[in-house]
Amino acid sequence: MGMLKQFFRTMFREGTVPRTGSQGTPRTREAITEHLAVSRYGQFELTDAVRPSFDLSIIPEEGFRLDEFRDEECGISVPVLMASVSKEKLFDTFLELLDPLGNLVDVVLESSHATNRTDHIDLLRESIDLPVLKSVLLEYEDMLLNDGCTGIAVLAPEIPMEVQFDEHKLLMVYGDELYPMEEIFLTNGVPRRENLRFLTETEHLHSSRETYRNQFKKLRFHLGIDEE
Repeated sequence: MGMLKQFFRTMFREGTVPRTGSQGTPRTREAITEHLAVSRYGQFELTDAVRPSFDLSIIPEEGFRLDEFRDEECGISVPVLMASVSKEKLFDTFLELLDPLGNLVDVVLESSHATNRTDHIDLLRESIDLPVLKSVLLEYEDMLLNDGCTGIAVLAPEIPMEVQFDEHKLLMVYGDELYPMEEIFLTNGVPRRENLRFLTETEHLHSSRETYRNQFKKLRFHLGIDEE
C-alpha cells in the first residue's frame, strides 16, 4: 500500500489529521501528495516509513539526546539514548550499535501490521549469533528502513542493555553504561542535542505496503520465530 492510500485509509478515518490547512484552506489531494513526497529537510532525510504532520510543528532533524525510561509499575528508571539519524547512514549506525551487546543476543521483532496502530505484537528469538543476525538483517534492509509497521529490538542476555530500531526509524539504546553507544553516534556524525524533539512527540503519519508485510513474515521465518 502506498503512502497516499495509507493516509486516506487511516489518518482521515481516525480523524488525527485536520481536513483544513493552518489558514483554513481545504486539504486537496494535490497538497497531500506534495507533503508526503517531501523526504528531505535540510541535511536530514527521512525513510519512507514516516512523515511529519502538515503543520510541521516538529521539523525532522538529526541528533541524539539522553533521556530516561521509567517503569512506574516496577519502580525503576533506566537511562536511554534516543536518536534520529538521516537515512543514508541510519542502517549502518544501527548495525554498529549492536557490537557492544556481545556475540550472542536475543531479538524481538515488533509488528503493527495487523493491529489498529495503537498497539503492536512482539515476537522473540533467543540466542542468535550477532554476525548471523547482521547477515540476515542486511537482506531485509529495505523493509526495515521503510516499513512504518516494523520495528526490531536487540538485547544483550548477559548485560542490561538493549538497542531498539523502532517503527518510526528512531534508534534507542537502553542501559546503564551508554558511553560506547554515545561514541558511536558521534563518530557517525550524529550530534548530541539535549533539546532535540522527535516526530513521535506530535502527530505524524506511518506508511506500509503489502510487500513489506510479506517480507516481515519471511524475516520472521528466517530468524526461526514462530507466530504467536
